[in-house]
Amino acid sequence: MKLTIPELSLIVLIGASGSGKSTFARQHFQPFEVLSSDFCRGLVSNQENNQSATKDAFEVLRFIADKRLAAGKLTVIDATNVQMEDRKPLLQMARQYHSFAIAIVLDLPEELCHERNQLRSDRQFGSHVVRRHTQMLRRSLRGLEKEGFRYVYILNSLEEIASVEIERQPLWNNLKHEHGPFDIIGDIHGCCDELEILLQQLGYQKGEGAKEQKSREEELSTFSLWNAPTYYHPEGRKALFLGDLVDRGTRILDTVKLVRNMVEAGTAFCVPGNHENKLLRKLRGKNVRVNHGLEQTLAEIEALPSEVREPFTKELQKFLDSLISHYLLDDGRLVVAHAGMKQEMQGRGSGAVREFALYGESTGEIDEFGLPVRYNWAGEYCGEAMVVYGHTPVPEAEWLNNTIDIDTGCVFGGKLTALRYPEKELVSVPAACVYCEPVKPLVQNTATRTSQQ
Repeated sequence: MKLTIPELSLIVLIGASGSGKSTFARQHFQPFEVLSSDFCRGLVSNQENNQSATKDAFEVLRFIADKRLAAGKLTVIDATNVQMEDRKPLLQMARQYHSFAIAIVLDLPEELCHERNQLRSDRQFGSHVVRRHTQMLRRSLRGLEKEGFRYVYILNSLEEIASVEIERQPLWNNLKHEHGPFDIIGDIHGCCDELEILLQQLGYQKGEGAKEQKSREEELSTFSLWNAPTYYHPEGRKALFLGDLVDRGTRILDTVKLVRNMVEAGTAFCVPGNHENKLLRKLRGKNVRVNHGLEQTLAEIEALPSEVREPFTKELQKFLDSLISHYLLDDGRLVVAHAGMKQEMQGRGSGAVREFALYGESTGEIDEFGLPVRYNWAGEYCGEAMVVYGHTPVPEAEWLNNTIDIDTGCVFGGKLTALRYPEKELVSVPAACVYCEPVKPLVQNTATRTSQQ
């Protein structure tokens, strides 16, 4: 029985006294990963079964768990955890540190647990204790997912427990094994002409495009995201696209096809931008405002031949839905995200992390241009990883605290910029045309927490 555990998780063992939680923890996890309530009682009172020390023991346990999760370490809580009020602070801690909460329940018969306790000199208490634990556990089983556990594994027999194999799964944003070199490309917004020129300047070459079609029927059946050239670099460099591929420009679908082909071919990675997120919601039938260039994207889709529009749209949704919020690369030395990524969120997985990657962090205010006023998170950044992002157009890409915004507003008449990593060399192509709507300011208002206080 294989239990899949994300590499950054808070694992909560749940079971009555005598169900074998500590034995299970020793078999499947490293000693420093396991925090035992019994051991913490011993730390504070010299007696592992001193129930009067329980409150202090759990304060110690949660303090250590807090520090481990802050450091990005998998943590296992070895306690009965049969009451919802005991699990609640642990779930809050997992949310605080953007970690997955995993419940592993050892649901063994009450009689077996009591027999085991009777064989232990330090567990000479009545059967009513195990009965109470078992009753509270059974009442909890159906509600564990609603409480906030991402995965719930219930083991109902000694045979199931003995057959368990723990599989540690890297998070999808973990590309630490990818060392580059990379060419990180800022917001494109359908400026495919400039993108093609930039790729050529960076040394990329066209590979084979779509297969040769022999009939109209075959042409329609193969008209999809991959019916476009694929670019590769002869020296093995890979492109990293920072999102906002769509909206506003004159060749939006060509841009998406090009990027998607490179991702599929393994010559590029791509993170989503807020414009991809909005387009995906629209394609799924959500009620979104059609503005800020979305109308151009929808017009290009509508202009497709009616025979292929639906299958194309399904493939487009599939590609957009596959994009990961941000990536850690080069042993964690490089982070890429559309709107940036604070240190404490890097390599984590949660809705809050994805929201920050797509939009950054705003003050809740709107400026005179109708744009959200954003915190200048980069001004406070002190992480070791280099963070490369876009989202907010700037006249020139400049370094700030080991971060750099490379959205230089190509669609607004600026330029399309790439950062070569690890060289830290900027390569730009000037805009060939300007978006037909009134040009927005290249620098949006930003606000630090200090200025808002």
